[in-house]
Amino acid sequence: MTGGAEPAGPVRLAGVDDAPSLGRLLHAFNTEFDCPVPEVAELGTRFAGLLSGDDVLAVIAADPSGDGDDVGFGLITLRPTPYWDGPLAQLEELYVRPDQRSRGIGTALIDRARSESAARGAHEMHLIVATEDVDARRFYARHGFSDTDPDSGSGLLCYLRQL
Repeated sequence: MTGGAEPAGPVRLAGVDDAPSLGRLLHAFNTEFDCPVPEVAELGTRFAGLLSGDDVLAVIAADPSGDGDDVGFGLITLRPTPYWDGPLAQLEELYVRPDQRSRGIGTALIDRARSESAARGAHEMHLIVATEDVDARRFYARHGFSDTDPDSGSGLLCYLRQL
């Protein structure tokens, strides 16, 4: 956080009751970047289903002023891995509303996402960032994420194929 910025509001572990807010935030995220996205209500329903299991968690940031809607979230999935006894954490989404950026909220969300994942036995967290999203890449690098394997030094890439 840089000088003069307001401190981040409380970040909590989201529950099923937070599904409508998560749906609104995910819709805003995709709309901001002109990506196709289901309607807010449908996203809320999907979040409710996802959060009712043990392999998906979300963290959510309240408005730092204490007034208004939630201002950001992170979505994490946990999956088994043969490399250790706990799961591998995948940060699927991380979003802070544009009017709330540069206030430490993203840092608070990523810190809570990491601690919640570690508490569930995860040893690594993976994420995918678009190459042209320089600001996000810089943010994640500042928080210890790398596009280089720490053991081999090899560069990392993500490949995608729609099914």
